[in-house]
Amino acid sequence: MRSIWNGAISFGLVSIPIKLVNATESHSISFRQIHTEDNGRIRYRKVCELEDREVSQAEIGKGYEDADGTIIPISDDDLSHLPIPTARTIEIVAFVPADRIDPLQMDAAYYLAASGAPAAKPYTLLREALNRSNKVAIAKYALRGRERLGMLRVVGDAIAMHGLLWPDEVRAPEGVAPDVNVTVRDKELDLADALMDTLGEVELEDLHDEYREALEEVIAAKAAGETPPEAPEPAAGGKVLDLMAALEKSVRAARESRGEEPAPTEEAEVRPLARSRATPKETGGKKSTAAKKTAAKKTTAAKTTAKTAAKKTTAAKTTAKSTAAKTTAKTTAKTTEKKTPAKKTPAKKTATRKRSA
Repeated sequence: MRSIWNGAISFGLVSIPIKLVNATESHSISFRQIHTEDNGRIRYRKVCELEDREVSQAEIGKGYEDADGTIIPISDDDLSHLPIPTARTIEIVAFVPADRIDPLQMDAAYYLAASGAPAAKPYTLLREALNRSNKVAIAKYALRGRERLGMLRVVGDAIAMHGLLWPDEVRAPEGVAPDVNVTVRDKELDLADALMDTLGEVELEDLHDEYREALEEVIAAKAAGETPPEAPEPAAGGKVLDLMAALEKSVRAARESRGEEPAPTEEAEVRPLARSRATPKETGGKKSTAAKKTAAKKTTAAKTTAKTAAKKTTAAKTTAKSTAAKTTAKTTAKTTEKKTPAKKTPAKKTATRKRSA
């Protein structure tokens, strides 16, 4: 890796020659400005305002603009003679626990490479001392025209340095938090904990820049004269009124995405904001009232019909009973008439026999 700065680490009376190299690299895709009519490149030319002509890089220096607009030239020689000990030195000033460093202060990251064989022993000594103490080193150094703050820590077998912002460069979070009183219930916290547990951890190495990959596909398609791929439909994300419902659905969706069985929880209803349904509420109310009246009329008519049918059935049953009774009476009378003479005949015969005697 190409070094961007050469100097030394000052560790008390120990000096460790090192090279500073970038620890990170950008994979973002950059674009050029073009003239849309003919795809010609748009370039910026460096022009001197006094002479009204383009100048080369060799003719360009540094200058400080004073409050009244006066330009004060500053040369590289002026910067090299600054009265500070950190001009070419990373001066360690303290060792502190790593959790003392606010992540908001973290800036660019660099690797510190030992410069030559003589630097191997003191470099390894500092690395092992940091490892055993479980601390990080706070240092000051000068880079790109100003003094900076840094944090040294061990990464594998190397020493890395993170540039730190000065404490007065970090803004206080004023006016950022909600300015209203909010009460969070224990059940809501339990669901939030369940969602965190369900999402679990992730290996950072498995994460990748999907935007850059999609952009590369578009560029490759256009270079080949093909139609760029269509963007997928964005997921519908409606606003919800019930926070509990949103949490429960989030936990369920996270478990399903991991192939887990969803926990048996009560089905929560996700409702839209009340203002979004205020207008149709009146119309829906009228329709509902009319429907209720119509249903009531139909129910009353059905009951009346049922009563009429019941009356007709009762009358029919009564008529049938009356007819059956009359038929039974007639049949009984005829049977009685037939049976009665049969009983009297023997009596007549007996009387005749008596007379004959």
